[in-house]
Amino acid sequence: MRFSVKVPASSANLGSGFDTLAVALNLFTDLDVQSGGSGIRIEGGPDLAGGDNMIELGIELVARAINQAAPGCHIHVSSDIPVARGLGSSATALVAGLVVGNQLLGQPLSEQRIFELATDVEGHGDNVSASLFGGVTLSLISDRGVLVRRVPVNGDLRVVVFIPDALAFTSDARAVVPDSVPRRDAVANIGRSSLLVLSLMQGDFSAFGEAMRDSLHQPYRAALFPHVEPMIDAAVSAGAYGACLSGAGPSVLSFVDAQHAAAVATALDAVASRVAVPGVSRLLDIEYEGATVLQPVGQRRDDFR
Repeated sequence: MRFSVKVPASSANLGSGFDTLAVALNLFTDLDVQSGGSGIRIEGGPDLAGGDNMIELGIELVARAINQAAPGCHIHVSSDIPVARGLGSSATALVAGLVVGNQLLGQPLSEQRIFELATDVEGHGDNVSASLFGGVTLSLISDRGVLVRRVPVNGDLRVVVFIPDALAFTSDARAVVPDSVPRRDAVANIGRSSLLVLSLMQGDFSAFGEAMRDSLHQPYRAALFPHVEPMIDAAVSAGAYGACLSGAGPSVLSFVDAQHAAAVATALDAVASRVAVPGVSRLLDIEYEGATVLQPVGQRRDDFR
């Protein structure tokens, strides 16, 4: 059996939606998979900066879930998702491995079960839900299990992301976030994240900047990434609807319309030059397809779902 898998990058939190909201972006990890042979052989990237091989882990998790041995396969990986920049590179690799394992073993797991396994590894479902299902997702870990919903997006939104050259690690960014926050900050974030979802659904971005403001994690992470706050201010001043730290950082994501995209990218690059943070601004689109499987290689691409 030979097939390929394509999984998009993701940006989590979107400011106020800490650990619950995420958006899929049109950067991808692509896998060309050939079944057979002994063991799991993986060539190519992404090199997750010394972290575990999440693709192999994903395959093994599917096998364990159905009490079977991991299937032998040879996988070639290519990826244009920057590693350790807050764009979900490890979550994308994990989702890719789970989808590959499920395909090799005859698709025994539902998409919900795939999501549950990925969330269990990550500890939250934001990045993995966006990479698996595409678009903007809302995920929640509840007493009854993990929930996910796709948030309908009305309006023509584009994304400008400033991606620093320097790496940053989620563990460091999580370490500075306190275990408890003042009630007023919690209440503010509940209102903002609700407004954010409503704005996306209605296509009304007049209050998007306020909706993306955050009191739970960004103020604390700003100590690690001093470029973030001036970049958010510069992006909004240049015409962005709103901006935020992308995931755990250090990238900065802004939502824009086509008319203001170039000006926002220029503004972000100007801040980067002023504060001496080397990097590049990129214009991206929301990726609505999520994880997809192409079988056999060269034929029509089908949604994983």
